[in-house]
Formats: sequence, C-alpha cells, structure tokens
Amino acid sequence: MTRHYNFCAGPAALPEPVLVRARDELLDYQGRGLSVMEMSHRSAEYVAIAEQAERDLRDLLAIPDDYRVLFTQGGASLQFAAAPYNLLGRGGSANFVHTGIWGKKAMAEARHLFGAAPVAASSEANGHTAVPRQADIALTDDAAYLHYTANETIGGLEFDYTPEAVRPDGTRVPLVCDMSSSILSGPLDVSRFGVIYAGAQKNIGPAGLTVVIVRDDLLDRARADMPTLLGYKTLAEGGSMVNTPATYSWYLAGLVFHWLKHDIGGLAAMEAINRRKAEKLYAAIDASDFYANPIAMANRSRMNVPFVLADDRLDKAFLAEAEEAGLLNLKGHRSVGGMRASLYNAVPEAAVDALVDFMGDFEKRRG
Repeated sequence: MTRHYNFCAGPAALPEPVLVRARDELLDYQGRGLSVMEMSHRSAEYVAIAEQAERDLRDLLAIPDDYRVLFTQGGASLQFAAAPYNLLGRGGSANFVHTGIWGKKAMAEARHLFGAAPVAASSEANGHTAVPRQADIALTDDAAYLHYTANETIGGLEFDYTPEAVRPDGTRVPLVCDMSSSILSGPLDVSRFGVIYAGAQKNIGPAGLTVVIVRDDLLDRARADMPTLLGYKTLAEGGSMVNTPATYSWYLAGLVFHWLKHDIGGLAAMEAINRRKAEKLYAAIDASDFYANPIAMANRSRMNVPFVLADDRLDKAFLAEAEEAGLLNLKGHRSVGGMRASLYNAVPEAAVDALVDFMGDFEKRRG
C-alpha cells in the first residue's frame, strides 16, 4: 500500500500512527469484542475514552480549571449561530473583525439571526492580505463580545497577535475565536479568550466533531430563545452527551491528542515542526518568479499556503502532474483559484520537501 502526501484543507491528513491504531482497534476495541463505533456513548468503556480525550486536550493547551471543554457537532459553522445565542442574553451586539470568507460567514449569521453585527475592523480594503492592527479595532459602545478568525483557511491569512477586546469606555468584553485551522499548531494562552471553537477536520481529527472551550462565567449569558442543543451550559452540564455525540470522531480526536503528547512531545515541539514546514515552502515561493503569494510576511499562515503560477494556463498541468507525483489536493479554493497547500500537523516535513522539489522541477520544465 502506498500513501500519498495529502495537502487537503479539510477534511485533512490524519497522523499515520493514529490511523494504524484505529485500524487495529476497529473490529475489537482492547479485547472488548466490539468496535468503538458500536459502543453506547454512556457505557463505562466509552466514557473512559471521552474523559481521557478531554484530559489530554486540557494538558496540551494548559486549559485553566475555570473553562469547560465541549465536544459537540455541526462544525464551526454551527458556532456562527451558537456563539451569539449563548453570549447575547444580556443584550448588546456581537462585534467582528473581518479578515476573509469565514469571518464574513460568522458575521452574516449573527446579522441574519439578530439584525446587527458591527464590524470592529476589516482587512477588506487591502484585499485581505494583512490583518488589521490592534489600533484599528474599534468596538461599539454596546459590544457584548468581539469575534475573530485566527487563521483564514481559504486566503491563508493568520493573526500574528491576539486582539484585545475593549469597548470605548474601557470595559473589557469576551474574545471569541474561530480557531478551526490553527488550533493545536502551537502553544496557546487560553486564558485570553472567552470562547474558542474549532471544527475538528483540520488538526483535531475527522469531520463530524467540533470542540468548544468556554469560560465558566459565560455559561449564564444565553438568550432565552436559544435552541436547547446549542446551549454551552446545557452541553457542559451533560458532559457533551445531551444527545448521542459523534462517538467515533471523538475517539479519533483522542488518539490525535495522544499522538501530539507522546509521539510529538507537545505543542512547542509541534510548533517548531510547523514553522520549519512553512518556512521551506514560503522560501521556495519567494525565490521564484514563477510562483507568488500575496500575503504580508507577518500574516502568512503556517497552516494554509495559497500560491499562484505566473501563467494560470498551466494550473491544470501543475495539478495533474502533482497528483501523478503523489502530491494530492493542491487546488485552491473555488472562490480564489490558484493553488493551496495545507500544512496541518499531520502533514510530514517530507511532504513539504517533496512539494518544493516538484515545484522547482515544474518551473524548470514549464517556466
């Protein structure tokens, strides 16, 4: 069997040791005579799996004791509705930093549901090639919280700092972050956030699971008209098992957390690997007149690297030859075109080396 290098933006590559262990346990989980997929989510065996996954995630991110970790469903997109439902119960508005397509979608959902979603800052004027600076972020007087997207998966734009969420009167409000494509890529100070949410299918595990990290003092701020299954407090009190959870995705996420802790050695070690991978690819792009990336140096994503060819008539040939070389899923998002290499945690450094070599060879032959 030959496994190729997968640069998909999501669902994304999973660590091979995780896949091997999942394969070995698929039919018979640790001698229990059944698969994890067949277990009751309330059985002692499955509760142990779920609890271990949460402990490992807490250890990796050093999550403070006054935060709850929720394993829910619906993807990050459902959190576009869940966050305002949970945080606007005392009035006010959800403020947004708009840096690309996913931030825009979050903003649009809040506006659709509640009629207002003030833009505290935007990178639209520069074509989403650099994030707004802290001095450019202006919250409204009634801001209940500030939402931003840490890493725009499609545009390859990543924040190089954590914004401060302060209203004009000096009142600090919760910071809410969509961290779907950057969570677990390096150490993180969770205490600076009110809510962090992330779809699993980038750095956490397979699609079908969403992780939400929420500070305890925010659990009583929900709107009365909120659908029950969106409630952070309800999910926290029910151990994320108010209804049947995505059990197999949760199990696989636990295996990923174990891999990060014990095989990689934690998030500082993971960050060093990710930095090397990104630096290699950006260096190849910058050294060439054939490839280009438009993002400001300080805001280049470590996880998602978009690039274009000097002649877009060669795009199809590039993708076809890349696939023949075992380099998969390099086509850019349909909304922007070009190429995109997603370098999530499970993408090995050897994959980037192979991509850089291929790009150099393609340029020599086609440039």
